[in-house]
Amino acid sequence: MIAVVSVRGMSLVRRATVEDAREVIRLRQVMLDAIPGGDPSTEWQAAGLPRLGARLAEPDGDFAAFVVDHPDRPEALAALAVGTVEYRIGKAANPGGLAGYVFSVATDPDARRRGYARACMESLLEWFRERGVGQVDLTASPEAEPLYASLGFARTPVPFMRLPL
Repeated sequence: MIAVVSVRGMSLVRRATVEDAREVIRLRQVMLDAIPGGDPSTEWQAAGLPRLGARLAEPDGDFAAFVVDHPDRPEALAALAVGTVEYRIGKAANPGGLAGYVFSVATDPDARRRGYARACMESLLEWFRERGVGQVDLTASPEAEPLYASLGFARTPVPFMRLPL
């Protein structure tokens, strides 16, 4: 069972629920806006909301978001870390083939430097461990790389290619 992570002695991190879907999307856009060359369009948000809500409603599924409520703004989130588990045929470094992917970590600009993203990531990593995940991948911005390195992530030589469908 995922424990609620404490930051400076306060229990803050919780699993996101359907009611958090709009805020999860808002913070994802915060992350997308911070990526050099990212797409600033927000038109995708309305179309993405129903599917995100459905995924957040699956407590035992392969998708999870861990969040911290904003300390100064009721109904808002301060930070999040989102990931998914997928099966890939095993290999020497991951015989079971379960792989985690972290694809959205963000902190509201007015809530940064308080340890919220770290706390969300620690909860997400524990969630991956509980599911038997053998490796976790993510793409790191230069600003976030020190956080991920401190959690044990290392750069890999694997090049990514993408085909939009």
